[in-house]
Amino acid sequence: MMITLIGTGHVFRIAEPVAFIIRNIWPDAVLVELDETRYNAMMRPARSEDDAPRDGGGDTWAYRNMAKYQRETAKEHDSQMGAEFIAAIDTGRTIGAAIELIDTDANKTMSDIWKEMPFLERMRFTFSMIGDRFRKKKAADDAIERFSEDEDTYFEGMRKKYPTLVRKLIDERNVHMAGKIKEAAEKYDNVVAVIGDGHVGGIAALLGEDANVRKIRLRTLMDAESMNILRAELWSGAGEEERG
Repeated sequence: MMITLIGTGHVFRIAEPVAFIIRNIWPDAVLVELDETRYNAMMRPARSEDDAPRDGGGDTWAYRNMAKYQRETAKEHDSQMGAEFIAAIDTGRTIGAAIELIDTDANKTMSDIWKEMPFLERMRFTFSMIGDRFRKKKAADDAIERFSEDEDTYFEGMRKKYPTLVRKLIDERNVHMAGKIKEAAEKYDNVVAVIGDGHVGGIAALLGEDANVRKIRLRTLMDAESMNILRAELWSGAGEEERG
């Protein structure tokens, strides 16, 4: 049994590397970090990629602003928000793999975050979103650079500033998605999960040391030289437990 975790960033131009990896691993199942609502929105490009209700409180405002920021940032990266998910689903279907959605309900998660956030954390989060909307591409690139340099330190800083956000958006979703991946691994011998890179470490730990897990990180997908090495390994049938 093999579980491959592909760590992605939803605003970056990485659809082709994700599709290549899936084609060459040829999994029995492709799991994606989407819920039903986000999946349906992505599969209907004529509609908004953000299906949050238009009448709501701060949680609706936050959801819509996060989605708008991601769409605008993806455009600056010459991509489409969640393009790697679409590529993973399309490639999985082409090779006859089962497609499974493994994320929690995004609307409910955002609503729960907003309700549980203390006032000061909510204000920090709001001002941070406003700042990121102005910086867009630079904000996303800087965050990825800091995360790639030292994942533990990055999360430590995030937990201090946004404890509720990290608990709801990362920790609880990690538990949910790890459970879905374990269920899939009981049904299929070869599973690929396409998830945000920030979830890879936590989910791998939850799957346990006995699980046969290969991790392919976002920094590999975004670096041409690293991807060429990985392409050669996959073409030759070789592989490592972790890339990047």
